Amino acid sequence: MNNGGQGRFTPPRSCHRLYARIGVLAIALSSPAAVAQGTPPPPAVSVAKVSSRVVTETVNFIGRVTAIDKVDIVARVPGFIEERKFVEGQNVKKGALLYRIEQATYKAAVEQQRANLAKAKATETNAKLQLERAKELVRNQNVSQATLDQRAADEAAAAANVMEAEALLNQAQINLGYTEIRSPIDGRIGLGSFTEGNLVQPSSGSLATIVRQDPIYVIFQVSERDVLDYKRRVAESTDKNPHVTVHLKLPNGSTYPHPGTSNFIDVQVDPNTDTVAVRAEVPNPDNILIPSGVVGVTVERGAPKSVLVVPQAAVQLDQAGSYVLVVDQASKVEQRRITTGVEQGRDIVVTDGLREGEFIIVEGIQKVRPGQVVASTIVPGH
Repeated sequence: MNNGGQGRFTPPRSCHRLYARIGVLAIALSSPAAVAQGTPPPPAVSVAKVSSRVVTETVNFIGRVTAIDKVDIVARVPGFIEERKFVEGQNVKKGALLYRIEQATYKAAVEQQRANLAKAKATETNAKLQLERAKELVRNQNVSQATLDQRAADEAAAAANVMEAEALLNQAQINLGYTEIRSPIDGRIGLGSFTEGNLVQPSSGSLATIVRQDPIYVIFQVSERDVLDYKRRVAESTDKNPHVTVHLKLPNGSTYPHPGTSNFIDVQVDPNTDTVAVRAEVPNPDNILIPSGVVGVTVERGAPKSVLVVPQAAVQLDQAGSYVLVVDQASKVEQRRITTGVEQGRDIVVTDGLREGEFIIVEGIQKVRPGQVVASTIVPGH
């Protein structure tokens, strides 16, 4: 639009208002507040507090369960099984009847030997009478001294026959007793190899096996170094207790509820494995541990002591070793080299590099770097 023919353009008022708004927007975008609003927030991480705990140092081994008592039941006399008096897998008491072998033949043998004994005793009585008569007659010189000597020999032979008959009767009674096979120990009986009606004899082998399962043994192999460390700890301890406590882990990963106690260290090293066998006695009231089974063995080393522990998830590893990311009071991340000890479940012992009460990152480690400021949240339970 021309203004008085002077050739100068004057924008309308609406344009003035648009230019003013653009200027205000430019000033607003260049202000520090706008810059701050465009900065990304600090990364969020979860932290745990370094705490102390009283723990006992342990070492782990693999052990095999062994019955304290194990007996193979065998027949001591031949014969047909007349009765089997147990249920496979049941607990049996010492002296409980397990098998009965037919007894008729053995009872007849006992009666025969009783008759032989009675006959021998009668012969002995007669021999004694003949000897007494010969003694009277030799004093009257009615018989010779040789006859007297013969009567004395006959009496001695008759007495010997009585002793032999008594021994044979005892043997027959013993054999009759062997027809009843009884448990020699308290324990649990396994599968029966023979049923009623089968002919068995000493060469038939095991009729069944009985094992004593409570308590029970666990045998595990340790190195010579472990044995030397153990002897050193015993020598340095005040009570000189030679036994150590052991804890078991079952094949399904659960912890066995009853701890055991070591009671024997072998007197020689196995040349094939360069290890020493150690035996522990463990209660087994519920028959959870089965002979010949494999279990994990955890052995306590030394007295309980207070140590620092951190979650294993917080510990990182690189070529220089183990480290954790510590969050200080200014919420700044610091890389800290640490020295770790034994594992304690989901935690791990830290022997150097941390102080109690410090906070370490357990979640979000991949999102941060040393020197960076983070927004931290304490993990419940830590």
